[in-house]
Amino acid sequence: MLVLLGLSALISGAEVAYFSLGPGDKEELNHSKSRVTLIVLELLDRPKRLLATILIGNNFINVAIVVLSTYLMESLFDFEGNAVAAFWVQVFAVTLLILIIGEIIPKVYANKYSLKLAMMMAYPMLFMGRLFSPVSGLLVAGTNWFKKSGGATGQNISVDELSHALELTADQDASDEEHKILQGIVKFGNTDVKQIMTPRVDVVSFDITTSYTDMRQGILDSGFSRIPVFKESFDSIAGILYIKDLLPHLNAASDFDWASLIRPPFFVPENKKIDDLLKEFQEKKMHLAVVVDEYGGSSGIVTLEDILEEIVGEISDEFDDESVTYSKLDDSNFVFEGKTPLNDMYRILDIEGDPFENRKGDSDTLAGFVLEQTGKIPKKNERINFDQYMFTIEAADKRKIKRIKVTIQEHQEGDNESN
Repeated sequence: MLVLLGLSALISGAEVAYFSLGPGDKEELNHSKSRVTLIVLELLDRPKRLLATILIGNNFINVAIVVLSTYLMESLFDFEGNAVAAFWVQVFAVTLLILIIGEIIPKVYANKYSLKLAMMMAYPMLFMGRLFSPVSGLLVAGTNWFKKSGGATGQNISVDELSHALELTADQDASDEEHKILQGIVKFGNTDVKQIMTPRVDVVSFDITTSYTDMRQGILDSGFSRIPVFKESFDSIAGILYIKDLLPHLNAASDFDWASLIRPPFFVPENKKIDDLLKEFQEKKMHLAVVVDEYGGSSGIVTLEDILEEIVGEISDEFDDESVTYSKLDDSNFVFEGKTPLNDMYRILDIEGDPFENRKGDSDTLAGFVLEQTGKIPKKNERINFDQYMFTIEAADKRKIKRIKVTIQEHQEGDNESN
């Protein structure tokens, strides 16, 4: 019985070990010329046959455990007249043994030491593969036929499943940058335009009545390649000026009608998902959209670069402002500008941000979140506790919060309140 349980544990562990080897493990195997590593690579070259072999061997052993345990129970104990006790001992006790010793413990171990266990089980897997070759070959052939006949189709993986898979592989070969990119992809479809847009107060734009000379100087100062043009106010966007359209007119007179060059604007609502917007940008061959609120007013702008930065992180060019929008005082203290988007704060602090997302209303910036928690514009040096974070107002006036220090505290029960 103990031997069978040990064999069941080894085979169950081998299943996880072989199929959880990462690119780094396989690269290590490729660089080694030992007989064991060559066998491991040979087994991995035929994953379907390997899986079939493991499942056949494991099922044979588990059946043998059940048969032997039933014989032992009947020989050692007299259950006559007590069917309930016989059921509990013969079914639940044996199932528990197989589950804990033959499944859970070895698979947990194999997930942590996959390469070590895969190499240890190389020869046994090779032997089992040859022993069960007729049966496993038949199973693989049947699976291939079923797949070709259209009986099996690709599975649609949900975002939650993909996120869970990413958490399981967090401690494996992917670097921090690769892991952040994968996290950005997972969250990509759940992000609204409002969360990544440049708010209207920070947008460089021109009144359509601006002189050509002043407009050209403004372009030089800003360094942007596309600039919104409005009539009277930013709520009335007339179009987008592409700087490349001005190149043939660099030497034009100061009274040149540059407004005739603007292109029609592309408007999107605040709650539009950025994955849908990316598709529209690709279809329309556009790089900039004007974000409008529920009343039709202009909230800001969003660019293709803003969308891509949600996946790959900050993209800077020679025209970007190099001023740092946050300061890291130490591992627990950071100073942010009030207008810092919450998504950027999550990325800088390297946190999931679920407590903030669950408590925030319509705000998408750190200052907006603090205002929602306090219900007023706090004064300088005022402190607000939320969950395991403490916000200290570094600078504020009567209209807005300008700068906030975020302190990460040790989590305590009852901290999820504002003071």
